[in-house]
Amino acid sequence: MFMRNAYCSGLILALSVLSCVASAQTKFNIGKPATEQEVKGWDIDVSPSGAGLPAGSGSVAQGGRLYAEKCAACHGAKGEGKPADRLVGGQGTLKAASPVKTIGSFWPYATTIYDYVYRAMPYNAPQSLSANETYALTAYLLHMNGILGADATLDAVSLPKI
Repeated sequence: MFMRNAYCSGLILALSVLSCVASAQTKFNIGKPATEQEVKGWDIDVSPSGAGLPAGSGSVAQGGRLYAEKCAACHGAKGEGKPADRLVGGQGTLKAASPVKTIGSFWPYATTIYDYVYRAMPYNAPQSLSANETYALTAYLLHMNGILGADATLDAVSLPKI
């Protein structure tokens, strides 16, 4: 009974909010419904399987140059952190009293790195990186953690295999 009432209350609240938004758009001429193109611009998530990865590619060498330009100021020249999160090291520390959670020790899927960087980085300009730049940065981050060799290149086919 409680669950049914909670569900009904939530449904009523959601409908009220939608009604208010629609009313505000009509009454006060504020806001607008999102266009299909605007929604598509935010539909950029990548699953652990690699579904959603765009076309493109990037190498460790390209990523190194981009990292120095766009990432090192926050994450340190070698991914050591400060002021932002540490990205490198920490392997074998997850069971320790003070685990070091980095790309190399904690992130279970390489595709998650791509997804996060593409959507949220750099901090001062999220979603400003191209697919090629994001592949290159992902390759470099994986290389810094000893997961990829210096000559590696990533794309939509190779990235999910890591």
